[in-house]
Amino acid sequence: MIARPASPLGPTLETPRLWLRPPVAEDFEAWATFRADAEAARYIGGTEPRPVAWRSLAAMAGAWHLKGFAMFSLIDRQSGAWLGRVGPWQPEGWPGTEVGWSVVRAAWGRGYASEAAIATIDWAFDALGWDEVIHTIDPDNLASKAVARKLGSRLLRMGRLPEPHHEKPVEIWGQSRDDWRGRVRR
Repeated sequence: MIARPASPLGPTLETPRLWLRPPVAEDFEAWATFRADAEAARYIGGTEPRPVAWRSLAAMAGAWHLKGFAMFSLIDRQSGAWLGRVGPWQPEGWPGTEVGWSVVRAAWGRGYASEAAIATIDWAFDALGWDEVIHTIDPDNLASKAVARKLGSRLLRMGRLPEPHHEKPVEIWGQSRDDWRGRVRR
């Protein structure tokens, strides 16, 4: 078993199979590979060349510093592999307090997104005091809609993301803290 990863930026959350911690520079190679994968990046703004991927990783780490939260790096507890990014996200102009997920293609279909999202939604409500969690989902992204349903979220409204992704409408799924607390967990 690998040692538990640490980050100076914030907490590490644990699930049965995963560690979630703020991103660190050592995540860059996996992050850049993920962001270069056209299929994996299809619904998160498209692919990014390495220099842009570096800036997006740095922006995520910077959001932890500036706001006290951002998406966590998703780490496989068994192998130590970086599997994606999951968690709270609310940059300037965002349509609400989001918990989002993006997982490397090799890890699709294994339940990592929902497992990590449950931990980060709990954390967002408990540690951040949020009253609502949303998920901005491309209307064509059937897999993310299935994750949202599994979390107990429902389609709330249509919306738009801020520039540079403002052209295409997104579905805004979500639920209140009371709805989350009242749901039956499986």
